[in-house]
Amino acid sequence: MTDVIMPQMGESIAEGTVTKWHKKVGDRVERDEPLFEISTDKVDTEIPSPVSGILSEIRVGEGQTVPVNTVVGVIGDKVTKVTGTPPAVPRQAPSPSPAAPPAAAPPTERGPRSSPLVRKMAREHAIDLLKLSGSGQGGRITKQDVLKQLESQRAPAVSTPSKAPVKAPAAVAAAPPQGRIEIAPMSGIRKSIAEHMMLSRRTSAHVTTVFEADVSRIVQARESLRRRFEKEDGVKLTYTPFFIRAVTSALKSFPALNASIEGDRILYRKDYNIGVAVALEGGLIVPVVHHADEKSFLGLARAVSDLAERARGKKLKPEEVQGGTFTLTNPGPYGSLFGTPIINQPQVAILGVGGIHKRPVVVNDAIAVRSMVYLALSFDHRLVDGALADQFMADVKRRLEGWDEKIL
Repeated sequence: MTDVIMPQMGESIAEGTVTKWHKKVGDRVERDEPLFEISTDKVDTEIPSPVSGILSEIRVGEGQTVPVNTVVGVIGDKVTKVTGTPPAVPRQAPSPSPAAPPAAAPPTERGPRSSPLVRKMAREHAIDLLKLSGSGQGGRITKQDVLKQLESQRAPAVSTPSKAPVKAPAAVAAAPPQGRIEIAPMSGIRKSIAEHMMLSRRTSAHVTTVFEADVSRIVQARESLRRRFEKEDGVKLTYTPFFIRAVTSALKSFPALNASIEGDRILYRKDYNIGVAVALEGGLIVPVVHHADEKSFLGLARAVSDLAERARGKKLKPEEVQGGTFTLTNPGPYGSLFGTPIINQPQVAILGVGGIHKRPVVVNDAIAVRSMVYLALSFDHRLVDGALADQFMADVKRRLEGWDEKIL
């Protein structure tokens, strides 16, 4: 018998929701065949079967949210338990099982049960977790509990006048929606994105600086070699590897942009792991190109193409959405000139790449048509000052405009 567990799909992720089972109890399943789908704060993805066998038990039904390492099903040689409706409260793996340790230890003097992300949020906003009532399983304090506390702290206090009391206005009910509408609940991934974005806005002091770069050399290099890339290597050559290369090189000169803040400490990352935002139907995911500085240009192009393809196919592995140190997002293909992206926590900067358009510009006191792009860097002003951000962007601009790397 093999326990199937809820995996940890990202740093600080403490729970996941089963959104779909691809097999029913009694079905045969092969190793690495898609078994079920999950949704977490960072990713929606398919989870493959760890072994071949018969799905003998489903313990967590569709729509249920459970902690990581919870046993969600069992694969064996035969059906040991046929259940039409999985139990409302999932059972944990027995403690001797090495494959599925308990999701959380009981509370101790060190504090209530919570994830690393929750504890980090509490430290940064001076919230005493001991004073919160956890809404998670077994009293676990969740991110939502901390956000609710933050909202209550920000609510304006109501003062009582010292003289004649003023009659409070009657509550105004929300007007019913008018006209032809369709009401639909938020998807799990949409809720997660919304929470993550609001958390980032509350955490970081967002500032954005915008630069314009002449990327004519890059456009020429891509146009001359993209068919060869696709024919000989099976790789669709996009502009993303060019920007990753320029950013990674510049980060080595400006380590503060490749850092994160933990309480009153600065963590300077020595690895250069570049997250690349990928648009999905109804959401967004950021797979990570690990050790981008160690890859050849062809290696970067392959990694970007592979991660994007598997992200859209819900085939990413847990480690492929973890460990990012800097993020690129590219709304340009949809026509955007530039945007002001929100920082992907716990990072301190994100670069938005706009669309590449031919425009008349002044070159050596003459008018010329060049391929131009706007680059918008959002940075955390708690760590990165405006002068440092602009110096970093000037370095990125110089590397893009003076591109001379042979890509094959």
